[in-house]
Amino acid sequence: MKLLLMSTSVGPLGSGLGGGVELTLLNIAIGLQKRDIKIDIVAPSGSKLNSIPIVQIPGELQTPAQTQERNIPIIMAGNSVLVNMWEYARKVQAEYDLILNFAYDWLPFYLTPFFHTSIAHLVSMGSLSETMDRIIGQIAAQFPGTIGVHTAIQAATFPFASQCKCLGSGLDLSLYEFCPQPENQLAWLGRISPEKGLEDAVAAAQITGIPLKIMGKIQDENYWQKICTNYPQAPVKYLGFLTTTQLQQELGKCKALLMTPRWVEAFGNVAIEALACGVPVISYRRGGPVSIIRDGETGFLVEPDSVDGLVNAIAHLDRIDRRSCRQQTEVEYSLEALGWRFENWFKSILAKS
Repeated sequence: MKLLLMSTSVGPLGSGLGGGVELTLLNIAIGLQKRDIKIDIVAPSGSKLNSIPIVQIPGELQTPAQTQERNIPIIMAGNSVLVNMWEYARKVQAEYDLILNFAYDWLPFYLTPFFHTSIAHLVSMGSLSETMDRIIGQIAAQFPGTIGVHTAIQAATFPFASQCKCLGSGLDLSLYEFCPQPENQLAWLGRISPEKGLEDAVAAAQITGIPLKIMGKIQDENYWQKICTNYPQAPVKYLGFLTTTQLQQELGKCKALLMTPRWVEAFGNVAIEALACGVPVISYRRGGPVSIIRDGETGFLVEPDSVDGLVNAIAHLDRIDRRSCRQQTEVEYSLEALGWRFENWFKSILAKS
């Protein structure tokens, strides 16, 4: 089997602009290669992905969907990298058995019926746009079995939930070192933008007095500056956007990872990154983390938007066995399991086509 992987168009791979999609694409690529599946990756210029070669495509980046309102029209720049990426895919499609789309963008779904090569779509968001819901629903009906999602909770946000294939996620666990003895510090990891709710984690750190390490790309500078202004005394330290090696070293030393999403996370790769290091996860009971965290065993699920809930959970972290956190990832989120799930999905699509 030979596959063409089409990356997100909101930023180069390795920049952090693509959020969890960047790590998801990398892990799926490695998982498929372990199964002797040949892959090529198409991504915006400036992309870097370890030792995996990338076809670099120039053009203007797309605006992330999560920063826009539900009823906003679809807009593309005159020299859109999304258009250029899919024009390249059109030209080379005959060289591949299947194309896997990672972009939560209207164009790839619209183009699907016009391609001769089958296209599978891995949807990385819950329902954010009426226009996107409509076009994805049309493709789900016309090409059954080609819409993949990460969790059933994510799928339930769509009117076509029953037609989605739940595929989870996975990690190269060899890159994450188990840390049995943490220091007195907390972590928050992700894109710094309003839908991630960072201010609640900062508030919890201020109340408990436990230092909070913040890691991730600043996507909304005004939002970040507002947090700094509103919580000048909070014990926080911003470490920037880190490589996996740097991230796991910093994350593993923490007592817990705080997840404070204001929206329905499709999955939450940061949760399994933390668990792989033996770090419990405290998250709002909202979106993908609900499918990952074993409440009271590998972390805590608390009332959404409740800073008091975060603070109470932090006080009970001594109940969590950090080895159980690592063991969960080894059983459920290995690259071997991830590659197997995706290969079977692709085979089912090709059998129908």
